Amino acid sequence: MFTPRLEELPPNHALWLEIDLSAQCLQLWRDDEIMKTFPISSGQAGIGQQSGSGRTPLGWHYVRARIGANQPVGAVYRGRRPTGEIYSSDLAAQYPKRDWVLTRILWLCGLEPGFNRGGDVDSQRRYIYLHGTPPQEPMGIPASHGCIRLRDEALLEIFDRAEPGTPVWLHD
Repeated sequence: MFTPRLEELPPNHALWLEIDLSAQCLQLWRDDEIMKTFPISSGQAGIGQQSGSGRTPLGWHYVRARIGANQPVGAVYRGRRPTGEIYSSDLAAQYPKRDWVLTRILWLCGLEPGFNRGGDVDSQRRYIYLHGTPPQEPMGIPASHGCIRLRDEALLEIFDRAEPGTPVWLHD
């Protein structure tokens, strides 16, 4: 896996993701052209770097791992592992307080030491992901526990393109 270097970001001649937390959208870029824009939902607690805050971190990250490539749409994850369950309204009724991580996971790693990498601000150790969410969950407003939630269709399209090492810029 190629790890991007801060001084080379945003990349030329490569795919990268921009997540605008104020607009609650993700833009898929190639070179200097926006290929597609998707609505997201970020941390309900707001923006922040601190571990345990429930906030969405800022700064340059990269896709550290892609999880779930062979799982069905709606696959449920706990601790980055599929549970064998497929999300449904009946399952949701059984577990009304569960924070649903569905379909695929793109696990992010920070690139900025002391800001989103290392110590108590480390995005990877905070388990910051791009992941699927139930269809009734809102998009376009902060509602997650710090991760970036996407509709399954959007997540699948991004997952198919964003290889490990893909740069991700989160900003407000």
